[in-house]
Amino acid sequence: MSKDLLSLKEGDDLGNSAWINVDQTKINKFAEATGDFQWIHVDEERCQKESPFGTTIAHGLLSASLMPAVFYDLISLDPTSQTLLNYGSDSIRFLEPVRVNDLIRYKVKLSVKEQKASGTLFKFDCEVEIKDREKPAMVGRFLMLLVGK
Repeated sequence: MSKDLLSLKEGDDLGNSAWINVDQTKINKFAEATGDFQWIHVDEERCQKESPFGTTIAHGLLSASLMPAVFYDLISLDPTSQTLLNYGSDSIRFLEPVRVNDLIRYKVKLSVKEQKASGTLFKFDCEVEIKDREKPAMVGRFLMLLVGK
C-alpha cells in the first residue's frame, strides 16, 4: 500500500517493494544503455568457466537505477499537481553482487524531510535485499525534491 508523500515523517518506513527478477535480458539492456559490456555482466559462457560467481552478475548501478520506479510504487503522488525530481544520492555502496535471475526488493525509510526554498527535500535510506541471502546488494541514501510548497 502506497503512502502519501507529504504526510511522511522522519523515521517512517515505506515498507518493501515487490520482488524484481534480475534476468539476463534486463542486464543486457542495461549494458546497452550504459555501454558497459564488461564480460562479467554479459558473457554467460565465460562466466560459467572463469567468474568466481559461476554466472553473470548485474551492474551495481542497475540496482541503483531501479530505485525511482520502485519508489513510485511505495508512495502516492498526484501527477497533475505535484512534481517530484530525482535530486541525487548522498551515498551508494554495493555490498553483494546480484547474480542473474536473483530476486531483489527495496526496503525504504525516510531519514530526513527538509524544507528548501524550491520545495521539500526528502532523503530516503534504501537497502536492496537479495532473496535467500543475508547480505544486501546495495545500501544508499537517495534524495527526492517535491517542487513547490
